[in-house]
Amino acid sequence: MNSKVKDYLVLFGVAGVVVALDQWTKWLVRENIEFSGMWLPDTLAWLSPYARIVHWHNSGAAFGMFQNGNLVFTILAFIVIGAIIYYFPQVENDDWALKVAMGLQLAGASGNLIDRLMRGKVTDFISVGVFPVFNIADASISIGVAVLLLGVWLKERQERLAKAKEDNNSGAAEISAQVETSINTAEES
Repeated sequence: MNSKVKDYLVLFGVAGVVVALDQWTKWLVRENIEFSGMWLPDTLAWLSPYARIVHWHNSGAAFGMFQNGNLVFTILAFIVIGAIIYYFPQVENDDWALKVAMGLQLAGASGNLIDRLMRGKVTDFISVGVFPVFNIADASISIGVAVLLLGVWLKERQERLAKAKEDNNSGAAEISAQVETSINTAEES
């Protein structure tokens, strides 16, 4: 199978699963909880101050920031999606973190874009403590950023360790050469 086709299958596979989960959960909330209503099973009522499912709308960015920017965020989502699709095949095959991060970013941008195009606003429903209400797409974007940062940190760490090992090996070779020269000089004397 062509390498680019395989890359795109991975990208769209990851994004497709997350978008499907995002859209399904938003549909469940819209169908079963009235707007601004809350749901939590009776057995978990003690969680109410900390976590609950609510029905909320958002016309801004993730986590309720920049309200009434629907048009701007719709255009931005198209740009992000296009950039991810364009650059994805150029990512090195062994850079799994960047590939996963891009898949999650694509999923988050697409999930919220679907809401913006179909409803004019994004459905949010996960409420944790005093943190702004969010959805699966928002979480996907955030997790994608975390995976990307972790991948960059691991790659930089690996490169530093490889450089340190290389420096140690070249230093050991230099010392070995100096010792051998000293031994040869002593034998000649």
